[in-house]
Amino acid sequence: MTDRTRTAIVIGAGPAGLTAALELLERTDIRPIVLEASQGVGGISRTHVHDGNRIDLGGHRFFSKSDRVMTWWQRILPIFGEDEDLPITYHHKTRMVHPDTGEEVEDCMLVRNRVSRILWRGTLFDYPLSLNAATLRKLGLGTTMLAGLSYLRARLAPVRPEESLEDFIINRFGRHLYGAFFRDYTEKVWGVPCTDIPADWGRQRIKGVSISRVLRHALAKAFGRRDGSVGQKGTETSLIERFLYPKYGPGHMWERVADRVVENGGDIRFGHRVVGLETDGNRVAGVVVEDGEGVRSRLEADYVFSTMAVRDLVAGLSPAAPMPVQEVCDALPYRDFLIVGLLLDRLALEGGIRASELAERLPDNWIYVQEPGVRVGRLQIFNNWSPYMVRDPETIWVGMEFFLDEGDPLWTGADADTKQFAIDELCRLGFIEKNDVRDATVLRQKKAYPAYFGSYERFGEVREFLSGFDNLILLGRNGQHRYNNQDHSMLTAMLAVDNLVAGTSPMAGVWEVNTEDDYHEEKRDGG
Repeated sequence: MTDRTRTAIVIGAGPAGLTAALELLERTDIRPIVLEASQGVGGISRTHVHDGNRIDLGGHRFFSKSDRVMTWWQRILPIFGEDEDLPITYHHKTRMVHPDTGEEVEDCMLVRNRVSRILWRGTLFDYPLSLNAATLRKLGLGTTMLAGLSYLRARLAPVRPEESLEDFIINRFGRHLYGAFFRDYTEKVWGVPCTDIPADWGRQRIKGVSISRVLRHALAKAFGRRDGSVGQKGTETSLIERFLYPKYGPGHMWERVADRVVENGGDIRFGHRVVGLETDGNRVAGVVVEDGEGVRSRLEADYVFSTMAVRDLVAGLSPAAPMPVQEVCDALPYRDFLIVGLLLDRLALEGGIRASELAERLPDNWIYVQEPGVRVGRLQIFNNWSPYMVRDPETIWVGMEFFLDEGDPLWTGADADTKQFAIDELCRLGFIEKNDVRDATVLRQKKAYPAYFGSYERFGEVREFLSGFDNLILLGRNGQHRYNNQDHSMLTAMLAVDNLVAGTSPMAGVWEVNTEDDYHEEKRDGG
């Protein structure tokens, strides 16, 4: 459509914002103006490049139970060779050549094996837990018996009602496995005890994972009954074994989406930070934006799609929101994210592992660090996400993830000190030796994880107030203060545009994304 009679301000160029912009351009007469405070696209799903090496902030599997999302992704970046049965091991010698032109294929996605493990007591265990002979051998007879008895007790006398995340996990795994494989990592992420996190968080994020489901999944694999397709529609989300991944990391996807937005007549303005929303009755009348030079201007629009943090949005409303709403928003908790990228000659594990040996000896995408005494929460091995994340195929490129608050000394300290802190921790864990570190970099991401404790129990008051603005559409992780995956964020945008096309309320059903049964299988199976 070229005759665009209406305008939408889209706040944020992450997955939700860019999906909304492209959907508007392809399906309506609405022209989007995307305002992005940073100089890049993708939000937390962006790819940062340091000296030719690429960093994925947080690790992003491109997998969804939504056929619509899977199709949408593959329309932007097709699977290499358009064949789900491709060999999964790619390396720098693998030439992705177009069969007709013979040219290297740049814009594509790879099919990857999902390998995640938990580091506990110096040993790597499958994540989610696999109850196989290897796991039982690593646990040892005594720990296995304690875990089994603890699980039986949880099944015979479950905690009721489930009020905290601790209750939720103990009911599904038993107290012993909860303490060994869940508690420490979760408390690193959120910075509070699991007893202070509502059980609803587990229902959204851990979903249907339990001992009984792990057992059924293991038996299906043992007897060859497994869904080998990329879609894996019959597999619980946390147990999927294959996923898609853009050749150059998650930002590769959103850079190409941004290209399409511009090609189709949309506008993306980088370095433009929204500092206020002017309201008039039940509508947002204007958006106040500040550019990189500190110059402020006012933009009018028929619709405002917001993916900015709800706390910041409400703080910028004029006239001001009612005091109770402001109080809730002022106390909404977030966790911030810091990642240290380390370029290595080798890993010190098992006598030394070189980059060429990773596929056989350490194929993990990420490793959850359940060890006490260190602050690192998770390790990413970028070579295993895509070999094209690493400039020199003879090096190993690792990301150390830390979860903290902005005022934390690790956040505010000098980069040199943060790098040294990270190197010391990885040495203490036995993963590296200091002389194998070639290079390091530090990245920080504010408000990476909207949290479900503190004033969140009153979030309904905020939602009710904001729903009074007919042309304000809240999307994505921070826009809805909900710990969504990127596919859920995209679905909120798609559904909002569906509503505009249908002429219904823009937010109709949008809050229900990521609460449906497909993502909450425990509703149908108490195990």
